[in-house]
Amino acid sequence: MQETWATSASVDLHLELSGSRLRAGLESALRAAVRSGRLPAGTALPSSRALAKDLGMARNTVVDAYGQLVAEGWLAARHGSGTWVAERTGPPAEAPAARPRPDPRASRYDLRPGVPDVSAFPRSAWLAAARRALASAPAPALAYTDPRGLLSLRAALASYLARARGVAVTPDRVVVCAGFAQGLELLSQVLAAAGARELAIESFGHSGHWRIATAGGLQLRPLEVDELGAVTTALSSEGAVLLTPAHQFPLGAALHPRRRRAAVEWAASTGGLVIEDDYDGEFRYDRQAVGALQALAPEHVVYAGTASKSLAPGLRLGWLVLPARLVDDVVSAKLAVNRLSSSLDQLTLAEFIDSGGYDRHVRRVRLGYRQRRDRLTGELARRAPQAHVTGIAAGLHALVTLPAGVSEEQAVAGAAQRGLALQGLTDSSFGAQPHAPALVVGYATPPGHAFTTALARLCAVLREAS
Repeated sequence: MQETWATSASVDLHLELSGSRLRAGLESALRAAVRSGRLPAGTALPSSRALAKDLGMARNTVVDAYGQLVAEGWLAARHGSGTWVAERTGPPAEAPAARPRPDPRASRYDLRPGVPDVSAFPRSAWLAAARRALASAPAPALAYTDPRGLLSLRAALASYLARARGVAVTPDRVVVCAGFAQGLELLSQVLAAAGARELAIESFGHSGHWRIATAGGLQLRPLEVDELGAVTTALSSEGAVLLTPAHQFPLGAALHPRRRRAAVEWAASTGGLVIEDDYDGEFRYDRQAVGALQALAPEHVVYAGTASKSLAPGLRLGWLVLPARLVDDVVSAKLAVNRLSSSLDQLTLAEFIDSGGYDRHVRRVRLGYRQRRDRLTGELARRAPQAHVTGIAAGLHALVTLPAGVSEEQAVAGAAQRGLALQGLTDSSFGAQPHAPALVVGYATPPGHAFTTALARLCAVLREAS
């Protein structure tokens, strides 16, 4: 490497020229000097004649190097004014060392809500469905497909939802999305673009959904929740409302028939929209599952379902059943972000539903989750009777109201010391609606072999805290 000083009336340059190609070496040396800040923006450079003389090279070599760096934006030049270092945003700052992010489910035992027993995923049946689906799939199904989702899956979903959830649906109204989160993101954008400003939400719910709606341009207004579900009679001028009618998350009530009617009547009279999050509607234990609210007013209710609780969150498959007026807008919003679901997963789920595998799986895990629920309530009644369990008629979680004098923070911290992850009700609270300290216990989360120990540690925490 040749170190060369170039001295002129305007500036001294220390350039490290490398290689046998003089022009390339000069360009690289000047780039390095600018990039490092040794040549700050605005610095006047020697004339091509002076620099060529100082460096002992042909003037044309310097002229060509200057011209190349001007074209790339490193230098600027104007006839009669010479050449100087162009204005730049400066060298990129080094990114700080990334801190390791704690795994939210790193505890050895986990009773937080929101995740099913993923060890119960029907691997063999899913692989068999995938083989059948791929063997018979037409070639166009593997290309860029309809943003609404593959017709085979939309048709399978329409049939299943009509039969199992009472949804009024045809395949053309179904849009497949990457779970409920993407569906809510698309709906929030469409609503905000149409002029909606407020989204009514249940005062206890999923904080991640609130962040999605806010990021989409909507302001949130909480509705109180009691033993009859959300107080939908309080709806007024909001553009839309997000509800969990079949099994309120996290308090656990089913929306009362009178309030179901109030919600759809409000939507019909105001032009508002009800977003029905049917996140675990297949899992009802005390009677036949409560049918979808959407059937009462298909043109005023968006039905949103997902495979995240029935199969596994990692599939990232959900679906929206839309009023006719929203289909094109939601599809356009989805195209704008170019987030299409995997064709292979769609083909497999369609085959899994059509073959009856999905129904068999749901029946099997529903029985397993009911047995877990019964064990949870039985063990708490026997070993921690001061705790009060509610919200157990359906779903994959229960609300455990803590004994008097025990705070959520105390219970969660005590559990953490035992390697058990718990979630307090406060994490799911929006607004100032009061509620006694409680835990939202996801009894579906642990794999089967760990459930007994997780339950024993929960009882120990509650017994020691009281």
